[in-house]
Amino acid sequence: MKKIIIVLTAILLLSVPAFAANKLGYVDLQKSLNLSKAGAQAKSDIAELAKKYETEFKIQQGEFLKLKGELEKQAALLSDTAKQEKIKEYQESAAALQKFQQDAQRKLQQEDGKRTQEILKELSEILKKFGKDGKYTMIYERSEGGLVYVDEKLDDLTEKLIKAYDESKK
Repeated sequence: MKKIIIVLTAILLLSVPAFAANKLGYVDLQKSLNLSKAGAQAKSDIAELAKKYETEFKIQQGEFLKLKGELEKQAALLSDTAKQEKIKEYQESAAALQKFQQDAQRKLQQEDGKRTQEILKELSEILKKFGKDGKYTMIYERSEGGLVYVDEKLDDLTEKLIKAYDESKK
């Protein structure tokens, strides 16, 4: 769908001489997201949270492996009832460990998505202001828009966007 819109827009721009006077620009939102101070801070926060989850996972994994070792050592010495109880405890521990890992991964993805959407929304507002103030007819998104080639005559607003966004956060 995006490709169709881009192709139709390109056809319109090339076929109507009145569009020749229009001002076009493009921006790489992914680059802006990654290089802005807020984007870098979000990445750092997510990495810190991931490290916290990893530490907790290693603690739980250590307890799980300890339980597994005990079960293997004591299996021959335990009565059937005690053995079944240890096996049940081992299985519950394995399930809890797996659930923790899945929950941590889901929480990290949610936090990353939330932070990314917040930043993209703010970047979008700045781009709208760029468009109005700079009298741009259109500003394309380079990476998501599927632009393969951009004439160097067009304005690359990426660096301006990063600078304006970082300034807006002070």
